[in-house]
Amino acid sequence: MSKTHPAEPVAELLAAGHRHFGENRVQEAAGKYPDLKARYPDLRLHLIGPLQTNKVRQAVELFDIIETLDRPKLAKALSDEMARTGRNIPCLIEVNIGAEPQKAGIAPEETAVFLQSCRTEWKLDIAGLMCIPPAGEDPEPHFRRLKSLADDLGLSHLSMGMSGDYERAIACGAGEIRVGTALFGSRPSL
Repeated sequence: MSKTHPAEPVAELLAAGHRHFGENRVQEAAGKYPDLKARYPDLRLHLIGPLQTNKVRQAVELFDIIETLDRPKLAKALSDEMARTGRNIPCLIEVNIGAEPQKAGIAPEETAVFLQSCRTEWKLDIAGLMCIPPAGEDPEPHFRRLKSLADDLGLSHLSMGMSGDYERAIACGAGEIRVGTALFGSRPSL
């Protein structure tokens, strides 16, 4: 994830062959990625951060996958915008795997019903699940729980693990990891 880092280090990684990048904020991506996508048409941009419904139009225009689908209102807004533009973007359901009240995400026990609504009511392409385990806890039980939930739901795409725990996430079935700190170093202050 390249959040708060300028476009230059992203361009260096693109030149080296890396093609998947994540951003946390729609506004930051809008300032950084249009030129990069023009130069590298195979760049795939993932929205990793929370998405406000008033930013959906811009998000559908900029991103190639949205990993933080976390509520019905957002699902409907994404569905409406994708229908309007004809752009079908895969989404991941963000699961609040640690049941943390301060975090966004669908409760694990509500994920199956939400997935069904996303597919039938809003006609969204749900590619998989995403989670961020509670800080300060062993992430592995949370990774295993997300993998089990995905298996139960017939979903194969899992986005979990960051620079400090990506090896454990991969061992638990992650197909996508978020390693911005490993690639870019610590985030600069805003």
